[in-house]
Amino acid sequence: MTTNVEQPSDADLLARYIAGEEAAFTEIVERYKNALYAFLRRFLNRQDLVEDAFQETFLQLYSSRESFDVDRPLRPWLFTIAANKARDALRKQQRQATTSIGTMSEPDEVSIDDVLNTLSSYDITPLDEINKDETAARVREIIASMPDNLREILILAYFDQFSYKQMADMLGIPIGTVKSRLHTAIVNFTKRWKSGSRGNVRA
Repeated sequence: MTTNVEQPSDADLLARYIAGEEAAFTEIVERYKNALYAFLRRFLNRQDLVEDAFQETFLQLYSSRESFDVDRPLRPWLFTIAANKARDALRKQQRQATTSIGTMSEPDEVSIDDVLNTLSSYDITPLDEINKDETAARVREIIASMPDNLREILILAYFDQFSYKQMADMLGIPIGTVKSRLHTAIVNFTKRWKSGSRGNVRA
Protein backbone atom coordinates (compact mmCIF):
# COMPACT_ATOMS: atom_id res chain seq x y z
CA MET A 1 0.00 0.00 0.00
CA THR A 2 1.46 3.31 -1.08
CA THR A 3 1.05 6.59 0.72
CA ASN A 4 1.14 9.96 -0.96
CA VAL A 5 3.94 12.05 0.47
CA GLU A 6 3.13 15.74 0.40
CA GLN A 7 5.72 17.75 -1.47
CA PRO A 8 7.41 20.54 0.50
CA SER A 9 6.46 24.06 -0.50
CA ASP A 10 8.94 26.46 -2.03
CA ALA A 11 8.98 28.38 1.26
CA ASP A 12 9.84 25.19 3.14
CA LEU A 13 12.69 24.44 0.77
CA LEU A 14 14.03 27.97 1.05
CA ALA A 15 13.89 27.86 4.83
CA ARG A 16 15.73 24.54 4.87
CA TYR A 17 18.37 25.83 2.46
CA ILE A 18 18.89 29.01 4.49
CA ALA A 19 19.37 26.76 7.51
CA GLY A 20 22.21 25.05 5.67
CA GLU A 21 20.56 21.99 4.13
CA GLU A 22 22.24 21.51 0.77
CA ALA A 23 19.70 18.86 -0.28
CA ALA A 24 17.02 21.56 -0.24
CA PHE A 25 18.97 23.53 -2.85
CA THR A 26 19.19 20.43 -5.02
CA GLU A 27 15.44 19.96 -4.73
CA ILE A 28 14.82 23.57 -5.78
CA VAL A 29 17.02 23.04 -8.83
CA GLU A 30 15.17 19.84 -9.73
CA ARG A 31 11.83 21.59 -9.34
CA TYR A 32 12.62 24.57 -11.57
CA LYS A 33 15.44 23.59 -13.91
CA ASN A 34 13.23 22.53 -16.83
CA ALA A 35 10.98 25.58 -16.71
CA LEU A 36 13.93 27.98 -16.43
CA TYR A 37 15.85 26.26 -19.19
CA ALA A 38 12.82 26.45 -21.50
CA PHE A 39 12.35 30.13 -20.62
CA LEU A 40 15.98 30.91 -21.46
CA ARG A 41 15.82 28.97 -24.72
CA ARG A 42 12.85 31.04 -25.85
CA PHE A 43 14.44 34.26 -24.71
CA LEU A 44 17.94 33.77 -26.12
CA ASN A 45 17.56 31.19 -28.90
CA ARG A 46 21.31 30.50 -28.80
CA GLN A 47 22.57 27.42 -27.05
CA ASP A 48 25.80 28.86 -25.67
CA LEU A 49 24.03 31.88 -24.20
CA VAL A 50 21.31 29.66 -22.77
CA GLU A 51 23.81 27.42 -21.01
CA ASP A 52 25.70 30.36 -19.52
CA ALA A 53 22.58 32.15 -18.31
CA PHE A 54 21.15 28.92 -16.90
CA GLN A 55 24.28 28.19 -14.87
CA GLU A 56 24.58 31.80 -13.69
CA THR A 57 20.94 31.80 -12.53
CA PHE A 58 21.43 28.85 -10.21
CA LEU A 59 24.86 30.09 -9.18
CA GLN A 60 23.24 33.32 -7.99
CA LEU A 61 20.55 31.32 -6.21
CA TYR A 62 23.25 29.25 -4.51
CA SER A 63 25.29 32.26 -3.45
CA SER A 64 22.34 34.37 -2.27
CA ARG A 65 21.42 32.30 0.76
CA GLU A 66 21.90 35.17 3.19
CA SER A 67 19.65 37.57 1.26
CA PHE A 68 16.66 35.26 0.81
CA ASP A 69 13.28 36.60 1.78
CA VAL A 70 11.22 33.51 2.60
CA ASP A 71 8.02 35.55 2.34
CA ARG A 72 8.71 36.30 -1.30
CA PRO A 73 7.45 33.73 -3.86
CA LEU A 74 10.36 31.75 -5.24
CA ARG A 75 9.17 31.19 -8.81
CA PRO A 76 8.91 34.87 -9.88
CA TRP A 77 12.19 35.59 -8.11
CA LEU A 78 14.00 32.83 -10.00
CA PHE A 79 12.57 33.97 -13.32
CA THR A 80 13.65 37.53 -12.52
CA ILE A 81 17.22 36.32 -12.04
CA ALA A 82 17.06 34.32 -15.27
CA ALA A 83 15.64 37.27 -17.20
CA ASN A 84 18.40 39.53 -15.87
CA LYS A 85 21.05 36.99 -16.88
CA ALA A 86 19.48 36.73 -20.32
CA ARG A 87 19.47 40.51 -20.72
CA ASP A 88 23.13 40.65 -19.70
CA ALA A 89 23.96 38.00 -22.30
CA LEU A 90 22.09 39.88 -25.01
CA ARG A 91 23.78 43.16 -24.14
CA LYS A 92 27.17 41.53 -24.49
CA GLN A 93 26.33 39.91 -27.81
CA GLN A 94 24.16 42.54 -29.45
CA ARG A 95 25.52 45.95 -28.49
CA GLN A 96 25.55 46.94 -32.14
CA ALA A 97 22.17 45.43 -32.98
CA THR A 98 19.68 47.65 -31.19
CA THR A 99 16.18 47.39 -32.59
CA SER A 100 13.72 50.24 -32.45
CA ILE A 101 10.10 49.38 -31.86
CA GLY A 102 8.99 52.56 -33.59
CA THR A 103 5.44 53.71 -33.98
CA MET A 104 3.15 50.75 -34.32
CA SER A 105 -0.46 51.08 -35.37
CA GLU A 106 -2.90 48.52 -34.13
CA PRO A 107 -4.27 46.42 -37.00
CA ASP A 108 -8.01 45.81 -36.79
CA GLU A 109 -7.58 42.14 -37.55
CA VAL A 110 -5.38 41.36 -34.53
CA SER A 111 -6.98 38.63 -32.45
CA ILE A 112 -5.42 37.60 -29.15
CA ASP A 113 -7.03 34.19 -29.55
CA ASP A 114 -5.28 33.76 -32.90
CA VAL A 115 -1.96 34.66 -31.32
CA LEU A 116 -2.53 32.27 -28.43
CA ASN A 117 -3.42 29.45 -30.82
CA THR A 118 -0.24 30.12 -32.76
CA LEU A 119 1.94 30.36 -29.67
CA SER A 120 0.47 27.18 -28.21
CA SER A 121 2.10 25.17 -30.97
CA TYR A 122 5.58 26.29 -29.93
CA ASP A 123 6.00 23.48 -27.43
CA ILE A 124 5.49 20.34 -29.47
CA THR A 125 6.39 16.69 -29.10
CA PRO A 126 8.43 14.63 -31.59
CA LEU A 127 5.22 12.78 -32.53
CA ASP A 128 3.55 15.88 -33.93
CA GLU A 129 3.14 16.35 -37.66
CA ILE A 130 5.80 18.05 -39.79
CA ASN A 131 3.62 21.10 -40.39
CA LYS A 132 3.46 21.63 -36.65
CA ASP A 133 7.25 21.45 -36.54
CA GLU A 134 7.38 24.14 -39.20
CA THR A 135 4.90 26.29 -37.33
CA ALA A 136 6.88 25.96 -34.11
CA ALA A 137 10.08 26.88 -35.94
CA ARG A 138 8.43 30.00 -37.38
CA VAL A 139 7.11 31.02 -33.97
CA ARG A 140 10.59 30.56 -32.52
CA GLU A 141 12.14 32.60 -35.33
CA ILE A 142 9.65 35.47 -34.97
CA ILE A 143 10.04 35.63 -31.19
CA ALA A 144 13.83 35.61 -31.51
CA SER A 145 13.69 38.58 -33.91
CA MET A 146 11.47 40.73 -31.68
CA PRO A 147 12.89 43.59 -29.58
CA ASP A 148 14.18 42.32 -26.25
CA ASN A 149 11.55 43.95 -24.04
CA LEU A 150 8.67 42.69 -26.20
CA ARG A 151 10.08 39.18 -26.47
CA GLU A 152 10.55 39.04 -22.72
CA ILE A 153 7.02 40.06 -21.81
CA LEU A 154 5.45 37.77 -24.40
CA ILE A 155 7.36 34.79 -23.02
CA LEU A 156 6.56 35.64 -19.40
CA ALA A 157 2.86 36.13 -20.13
CA TYR A 158 2.02 33.35 -22.55
CA PHE A 159 4.60 30.64 -22.03
CA ASP A 160 5.26 31.00 -18.30
CA GLN A 161 1.82 32.47 -17.48
CA PHE A 162 2.82 35.05 -14.92
CA SER A 163 0.12 37.49 -13.81
CA TYR A 164 0.22 41.22 -14.59
CA LYS A 165 1.17 41.88 -10.96
CA GLN A 166 3.98 39.34 -10.99
CA MET A 167 5.38 40.70 -14.25
CA ALA A 168 5.18 44.25 -12.92
CA ASP A 169 7.17 43.21 -9.85
CA MET A 170 9.68 41.21 -11.88
CA LEU A 171 10.31 43.95 -14.43
CA GLY A 172 10.02 46.88 -12.03
CA ILE A 173 7.35 48.64 -14.09
CA PRO A 174 3.72 49.64 -13.40
CA ILE A 175 0.92 47.20 -14.24
CA GLY A 176 -0.35 49.66 -16.85
CA THR A 177 3.01 49.52 -18.60
CA VAL A 178 2.93 45.72 -18.48
CA LYS A 179 -0.45 45.70 -20.21
CA SER A 180 0.52 48.20 -22.89
CA ARG A 181 3.86 46.49 -23.54
CA LEU A 182 2.17 43.10 -23.79
CA HIS A 183 -0.36 44.51 -26.22
CA THR A 184 2.46 45.98 -28.30
CA ALA A 185 4.22 42.61 -28.23
CA ILE A 186 1.07 40.85 -29.47
CA VAL A 187 0.67 43.38 -32.29
CA ASN A 188 4.36 43.03 -33.17
CA PHE A 189 4.18 39.25 -33.22
CA THR A 190 0.96 39.21 -35.25
CA LYS A 191 2.29 41.60 -37.87
CA ARG A 192 5.42 39.47 -38.32
CA TRP A 193 3.40 36.26 -38.40
CA LYS A 194 0.90 37.50 -40.99
CA SER A 195 3.63 39.06 -43.08
CA GLY A 196 5.45 35.72 -43.16
CA SER A 197 2.22 33.87 -43.95
CA ARG A 198 1.57 36.10 -46.93
CA GLY A 199 5.13 35.63 -48.11
CA ASN A 200 5.08 31.86 -47.77
CA VAL A 201 1.86 30.95 -49.53
CA ARG A 202 2.29 27.67 -51.35
CA ALA A 203 0.61 26.87 -54.61
